[in-house]
Amino acid sequence: MRFNTLPGSILIATAVLTSALSAAPARSAELSIEAPNVVVISPKIVTSGQPTAAALSQLASQGFKAVIYLAPLTVHDAIAGEGDIVRRQGLEFINIPIQFGQPGEADFEQFAEAMGRLQDQKVLVHCQVNMRASTMTFLYRVIKAHEPPEQAYEAVARVWSPGGPWKRLIISQLRKAGIAFDPY
Repeated sequence: MRFNTLPGSILIATAVLTSALSAAPARSAELSIEAPNVVVISPKIVTSGQPTAAALSQLASQGFKAVIYLAPLTVHDAIAGEGDIVRRQGLEFINIPIQFGQPGEADFEQFAEAMGRLQDQKVLVHCQVNMRASTMTFLYRVIKAHEPPEQAYEAVARVWSPGGPWKRLIISQLRKAGIAFDPY
């Protein structure tokens, strides 16, 4: 007796496609942050620009346990009371006020300490546009979490191409850690 495998193959392909399509909305529904340049790094790390107050107030319901804000609280588009909005949900709020034109090694060390302490928790790292956040997260991933720089840099490149003091910070920190990588 001979069986035609084509219908079975079509059935399997249809099932796989249907499963993939039905899973896609569920994943995007799990993470709904109204903010510019949202980049999901992993199930535990998300970077973005400045979220709206409404988005900040919904972070706990999405599993976040902490927010690291990398801009001064006085920047023009800061959300008034962001720390209070975050803390009311039982989340940790950390502000590392990095001056955009003067990022330094101490800023990275403070960020790396916070990320290391929060490594088992879901964290939103943000700034105004996701330039500070993407860069500091890249450095953490490569220097502290030992991820390949080529892979980790893709998240930065989705947002911007660091120049000036930011490129100098990247290069100096990578060299200090003995990592050969030239950011493009």
